[in-house]
Amino acid sequence: MDSFEGINEFVVVAESHGFSAAAKQLGCSTSHVSRQISRLEERVGVALFARSTRMVTLTEAGQAYYQHCKDLVVGLQQANEQITSQQTQLSGTLRVSAAGAFAENYVAPALMEFCKAHPNLSVEMNFNTRMVNFIEDGTDFAIRYGRLNDSGLVARKLVDRPMAAAASQGYIEQFGLPTHPEQLKHHSCIIANNDHWLFEKDGAPLNQVRVQGRWRSNSSSAVIKACEEGLGIVYLPKSSYNGALSGGRLVPVLEDYWGSGTSSWIVYQNRRFLPLRVRLAIDFLVAHFSDWSE
Repeated sequence: MDSFEGINEFVVVAESHGFSAAAKQLGCSTSHVSRQISRLEERVGVALFARSTRMVTLTEAGQAYYQHCKDLVVGLQQANEQITSQQTQLSGTLRVSAAGAFAENYVAPALMEFCKAHPNLSVEMNFNTRMVNFIEDGTDFAIRYGRLNDSGLVARKLVDRPMAAAASQGYIEQFGLPTHPEQLKHHSCIIANNDHWLFEKDGAPLNQVRVQGRWRSNSSSAVIKACEEGLGIVYLPKSSYNGALSGGRLVPVLEDYWGSGTSSWIVYQNRRFLPLRVRLAIDFLVAHFSDWSE
């Protein structure tokens, strides 16, 4: 069995291109990973990696060895997961990257429900809009909104999120109520993700309207608060208002022109094998939001 020692570390280093990244993914020290790789190279009698100050790459022999070893590791992981799934006792840490009001108000509570159902599972939810490096950050999946770039990642749709425009009653009394999206060019608008707003009429898209205003923020809660304070008109997914519209704190604007919006997604690394806690969490969220509506 000693011949299998270090195989798992070898595969993770090969896929993450670094000892530190592999150690973070495995939850151990960099020195442990380095020792395991060195011992493995001694046993097989060949250098598996070419090391530099910046990164670690497979040698020609290492590449051939990796092609065989990765199937062994996946097979062992799947065998372990099959046993674990029969017991349905999830453990370890689920690491999620998220951003926006939808993730805070809806996804986080859903994951809390999932966490309560699995007492041995821990969840770390990081709210950050930056791009995720799944390997280096140790992130299992991310919640993202809008159009997705073709990045080789896997994306599963959670929900469609239609848009809604609103303003405070005070703003309308002072500056008037716009009756067509083009009139927004003469209004103060509160900008969240972008300053080009897309409206629709009877399901058909209109020309984008470029807006400007005195307040811009990538926090939807700050945008809503600025709108409630009378700083301008806002245009966001309807679910982002979190009761401000239904509670009467904000007034609907241009309701006949609200767009269908885009979608929120679960995005994760395109791997042949996902840990059971990740697969079940993703499946849980997809099922949880399958009949969700604004």
